[in-house]
Amino acid sequence: MRLKFPQFLVALVIIGALALGGCSTQQAVSPSSPAATASSTATETSGSTSTEATSVSQTTSESIPGMKDLPRLEGQATVVMTVKGSPITIELDGTNAPITAGNFVDLVQKGVYDGTAFHRVVRDPQPFVAQGGDPQSKDPAVPANRLGTGSFIDPDTKKVRYIPLEIKPKGAAEPLYNKTFDASSQAVVLPHKQGVIAMARSQQPDSASSQFYFALADLSFLDGNYAVFGKVTEGFDVVNKIQQGDRIDSAKVTKGAENLKVPGK
Repeated sequence: MRLKFPQFLVALVIIGALALGGCSTQQAVSPSSPAATASSTATETSGSTSTEATSVSQTTSESIPGMKDLPRLEGQATVVMTVKGSPITIELDGTNAPITAGNFVDLVQKGVYDGTAFHRVVRDPQPFVAQGGDPQSKDPAVPANRLGTGSFIDPDTKKVRYIPLEIKPKGAAEPLYNKTFDASSQAVVLPHKQGVIAMARSQQPDSASSQFYFALADLSFLDGNYAVFGKVTEGFDVVNKIQQGDRIDSAKVTKGAENLKVPGK
């Protein structure tokens, strides 16, 4: 289901304040919206994306601070997420999004998502996203207006783990990092098709942590701005029934766990 141009404009008006990613308490930035995304993309993209973003071949250095310490998924993995007793099977693509998929698998294995809530579900006026993954939402005492602002805090470092924006253009040998780009002129390998899973973030490109969203429709206007890292292969009917406040019973890696590479382990 692809948003047609008039529907897209209506969606922007209605959800102009919608955040695809909440900023953490350490970031003094407002969550981004599709409208803000379109504006920032226009100002950030000029010329070749290869000169604006860092490729994975550079990530062994500190050109992206902390990159070498992040988990990576080298290949594929499968996660089964259970919501209200019903399973959702998610195939994760570590070939085209190794850092983003690796981060998600690592957090699943740590139990970060178990018991968390979907704090933002938008279906009107057009199907949009079901967003969850805020660790704060495990605690029912946390006010609803704070949900969407939380991130994963690494118990070892006591600091928030952020991952860089990671998007692979078609024809590229490796993903690009750190910058958004205009996907209308350079298509992406992992587009926002109905049923994909992607990382939420604030206005800062490298601010994703634990929050994710399922795309409830084709959302091509988000391509080049948010990192898709997998897709629902079974149970999209369950995703379509998610209501705001519904909780994840559990999330488990059922295949491909051996493909996760965690530095120092």
